[in-house]
Amino acid sequence: MAASHPFRGISRDFHGRLDVYGRDWRDGLKAGSDFLRILAPTTYIFFASALPVIAFGEQLQSDTDGALTTAHALASTALCGILQSLVGGQPLLVLGVAEPTVIMYGFMYSFAKKNKGLGLPLFLPWTTWVCIWTSLILFVLAIFNACSLINRFTRMAGEVFGSLIALLFMQQAIKGAIGEFRKPDEDGLDFSWRFGNGTLGLVLSFGFLWTAMQSRRARFWRYGTGFLRGFIADYGVPLMVVLWTAISLVPSRSGGVPSGVPRRISSPDAWSHKASGNWLVLQDLLKVPTEFIFGAIVPACMIALLYCFDHSVASQMAQQEDFNLQKPTAYHYDLFLVAAMVLVCGLLGIPPSNGVLPQSPMHTASLASLKHQILREKLVKVVDGWNGSSQELSQRLQEIVEEETRTRQPNLESHDFTCEVERIEKHIDAMIPTALDEQRVSNLIQSSLVGICVVAMPAIRKIPTSVLWGYFAFMSIESLPGNQFWERFKLLFTAPNKRYMAVEEGHLSFLKVVPFKAIIGFTVFQLVYLVACFGITWIPIAGVLFPVLFILLIPIRQFILPKFNSSLGELDVATYEA
Repeated sequence: MAASHPFRGISRDFHGRLDVYGRDWRDGLKAGSDFLRILAPTTYIFFASALPVIAFGEQLQSDTDGALTTAHALASTALCGILQSLVGGQPLLVLGVAEPTVIMYGFMYSFAKKNKGLGLPLFLPWTTWVCIWTSLILFVLAIFNACSLINRFTRMAGEVFGSLIALLFMQQAIKGAIGEFRKPDEDGLDFSWRFGNGTLGLVLSFGFLWTAMQSRRARFWRYGTGFLRGFIADYGVPLMVVLWTAISLVPSRSGGVPSGVPRRISSPDAWSHKASGNWLVLQDLLKVPTEFIFGAIVPACMIALLYCFDHSVASQMAQQEDFNLQKPTAYHYDLFLVAAMVLVCGLLGIPPSNGVLPQSPMHTASLASLKHQILREKLVKVVDGWNGSSQELSQRLQEIVEEETRTRQPNLESHDFTCEVERIEKHIDAMIPTALDEQRVSNLIQSSLVGICVVAMPAIRKIPTSVLWGYFAFMSIESLPGNQFWERFKLLFTAPNKRYMAVEEGHLSFLKVVPFKAIIGFTVFQLVYLVACFGITWIPIAGVLFPVLFILLIPIRQFILPKFNSSLGELDVATYEA
């Protein structure tokens, strides 16, 4: 869409989503007719949203000497998430304070601290000016249809970006676990207790990671009733947070253990003077010197570029083709809305939020799993009560699948459904496509729960930081399934006589038509590019400019790669080549 038609993208997105706005709520309430159904993916994504924000809030508090805290990060995440669920374009998009925002605020704090014209008293008013300029730039980008470029980002870019986020989450987990052995300035612990804190931290981190991973597979356990296994699979991860937090309290109850072992989240209450003073940032806005007001344009440009890319890619991955979503996209309108959110957050003295990864596609995937469970139970019920022929049963099951998923299914062969339960279940699972109803209920509930966390800091301070590092590792691992780059990367180390299994599982069907050398070349290119993107994040100020490397993927994919790989049409479909 050309920049010569301002507002066209926003208008199209707004009217497209307005037409289905009522259905967004009806579909959510329909999915939640059994409240436990909608509560399971909602609880899952709430923890996936809140715990990283709490960890980033801890980092933000450390980098800004307490000027911004975990309570501020949670408040921003809740406010922006609620707005997105109520008036946003893509209701599955999860918003939150992300690590690049924390890094930028750390740089800005260091800059303000070293400049006498600003100093610590004017740090927050200056960041408000940064947010004002960022908002204006994002408004301009949205108005002139900058998000049209998102159609140039193919699956390849999304796979590399998703892998980078997974890598950064694992890096944060490892750095955090190592940091448990180091001495914070204020803890006053001697070496033996620091070593004990680090060792206990490893136990808590790996213990949480292992039990959380096992709980996600509870449906396939051999033991326990179906209800119990389903309950553990749905709610096991948050239960593991509670369990390992409770275990961490045992040493402190035994006596003789310093209060700093194990190390826990530290953040003031939202109503404390230290945290509540940010809401008055407007009264000092005009005290910022003029040269710094206009100088704020520099970090604003960097943040705007980051948000335009990060927000759009998170939205794209939340509605990728594999999920078979039926409702229209809203990239331009959502960017316009995030511009307004950045402005509001800046005026409130809290860090802004934007679309986040891997939470956004994890949200969609968890809802798709819920849809699969509901439809599967309906089909099993039909099979159990069927008295007609197997051909009629096959046709009836096909009709139900098409009706529920709003997708046309290929004709099914007749099957004898009177055989054992295991075969019935296997066939039914194969019939059900990945599909779900976009709805606003789960995002509204999880964002509201994040808002409750703002006033629940006394309880949050009980959580050991080592459990957070375990959760970061869990999210990193959980984000990999479904990433075709990861599946192809594993294929490089798979024995040739075992590669057929990838075709049978349906992940890499192109193996039938694409030469293996072409797959290797394409995968190695993605791997090298991923390493380059990861490497640039280690460079101090330039690290926040990693989106530039992803923007460069547009001309690389369009003009360079086709000269070296004739199978891109199967490996990385581009809509502009269709």
